[in-house]
Amino acid sequence: MTLPPFLQALPAVDIPLPETAVKSGAIRSEGGLMVFFTFLEDVRLPPHSHGAQWGTVIEGSITLTMNGETRTYRPGESYDIPAGVEHAVEVPAGTIALDCFEEADRYALKTGG
Repeated sequence: MTLPPFLQALPAVDIPLPETAVKSGAIRSEGGLMVFFTFLEDVRLPPHSHGAQWGTVIEGSITLTMNGETRTYRPGESYDIPAGVEHAVEVPAGTIALDCFEEADRYALKTGG
């Protein structure tokens, strides 16, 4: 699956991963940040925490470990990470997900490309 051109044209977010590994497109409002992530390479994020996050898998899978429990989410399944809860993430290449963050400034928007 490929996201439609208007979603691919959204501004990218400044994340600590190269664009060769993850493409992003974001919509920001005062109430939060929504980001479409397309994973081009396998990605592992070490345990971390931040404000509340809700997400859904569009294609592929996402494995989350939090509160000592590991669960893999597949297309159509959603996950809810409460604010401050430490979690680790594993995502295989080919996954597309939509993540919504309560922190509107969770990631800066990239400009000029």
